[in-house]
Amino acid sequence: MLDKARGYVGATVGLFVIWYALAATFKLQALPSPVIVFADFFRLLPGELSRHFAISLYRVLVSTALGMVLALPIGLVLGREERLDRFFAPLIFILYPIPKVVFLPVFLFLLGIGDVSKIVLITVIVFFQILVTTRDAAREIPNQSIMSMQSLGATKWQIYRHVIYPASLPKTFTAIRIASGTAIAVLFFAESFATEEGLGYFIMDAWSRFNYADMFGGIVAMAVMGLLVYELLELLESRLCPWSKL
Repeated sequence: MLDKARGYVGATVGLFVIWYALAATFKLQALPSPVIVFADFFRLLPGELSRHFAISLYRVLVSTALGMVLALPIGLVLGREERLDRFFAPLIFILYPIPKVVFLPVFLFLLGIGDVSKIVLITVIVFFQILVTTRDAAREIPNQSIMSMQSLGATKWQIYRHVIYPASLPKTFTAIRIASGTAIAVLFFAESFATEEGLGYFIMDAWSRFNYADMFGGIVAMAVMGLLVYELLELLESRLCPWSKL
C-alpha cells in the first residue's frame, strides 16, 4: 500500500513538472499553469465541482455494477454450454462491434435527458466488454478440472460455483477495469450535451466560456474519478478473488 502511494505521488509530481514546463514554454491561454488550475480546482471543489463529480461518479459506478451483474453469469453459461453458445454467439458477434454510443440519441428520446439514459448507454457498453471476456475465460477452463469435480459427484451448480466462476473471475476483472475507462470516456460524451449535470457538462461549459482554468479543473476531477473507480475495482478483486494476486 505504501509503495503504491509513493508511486502515485511520484507520477503526480512528474506530470505536474511536465505540465508546468509546457505551460511556461508555450504561454498559451488554453494551457494554463498547473498552479493556477489546482488553485481553481480546490476553490471549486467544496461547491459546484463536487456536485458534478458526485453525479458522474454515481453514473459510472451504477453502470459498471449493472454491466458486471448482467454479463458475468451470461458469459459463464455461454462459455460452458455449447448449444446456447452456438445460438447466441452470432448475435453477440453482430452487436459487439457496433459503437453503442451511436444509440445515445435513441436513449435520450426514449428515457429522457436524466440519469437513466446515460446509465443505460454505459451499461450496454460495459456489458458487452465483460460478456465477451468472461465467455472466453470460461471456455478456456480445462475439461479435466470439470471432469475431476464430476467424478466426485459435484452437481452442475457446484461446478459453476467452485470451478468455473473462480477460474474466470480474474480475467473478468481485467475486462471490468478496461471497461471502466471506456465508461468514463462515454460518460464525458453523454454529459457534454442535452444535460446540465456531470463533469462532462462542467468541462464543456467551461470551454464554451473560454474559462480554461475551470476546464482543466474538471479534467483533473475526471482523472481523480477514474483513479477512484480503478482502485475500488482493485479492492473488490482482492476481496472476491485473492488467489489472483498470489
